[in-house]
Amino acid sequence: MNKLERKDLMSLEDYAEQRPEFRRQVLEHKKHRKVALNDHASLYFEDRLTMQYQIQEMLRIEKIFEAQAIEEELDAYNPLIPDGSNLKATFMIEYGDAEERQKVLATLAGIEDTVWIRIGEHEKVYAIADEDLERDMADKTSAVHFMRFEFSPQMIATARAGGTISMGIDHAGMQGEVNAIPEPVRQALVADFS
Repeated sequence: MNKLERKDLMSLEDYAEQRPEFRRQVLEHKKHRKVALNDHASLYFEDRLTMQYQIQEMLRIEKIFEAQAIEEELDAYNPLIPDGSNLKATFMIEYGDAEERQKVLATLAGIEDTVWIRIGEHEKVYAIADEDLERDMADKTSAVHFMRFEFSPQMIATARAGGTISMGIDHAGMQGEVNAIPEPVRQALVADFS
């Protein structure tokens, strides 16, 4: 998948005019890019469109219009666009109550290393988490993690041939598994391998 460049982004003025329709388009697109692993943990799969939206929103909120600052946003978000052999996702641990969330996070150290995806009958592929972040979280975890899942050519071929895609969490403090993601989601993720 091609990375985003400055020429792919709208100016602040153009984005202000086009934002309602662009936002509607992105929200519709995202419907097929989320997988709930249990009641409190989900994977939100990123791609070029979701990252373009994220960058446009950051530029709008921060009122960024200078070339260097725009390049910094591109540098921050482009790594979350799949490269053809992987899927990239934001993993979120979601609790409405902040106090409860903090208590649970204290029991989930290392959960980011136990999130997996399996294509067909191939072995589980565990997440490579938070590559660009320095975190010292030996006794707890964060509610948000950025993940990359790398797949072999054989796994990708199985996905393209219609193989099921399952996902889960293998952490002692939190379990979850989806045996076969819905077909519209499967199709959206298989498209990320192009």
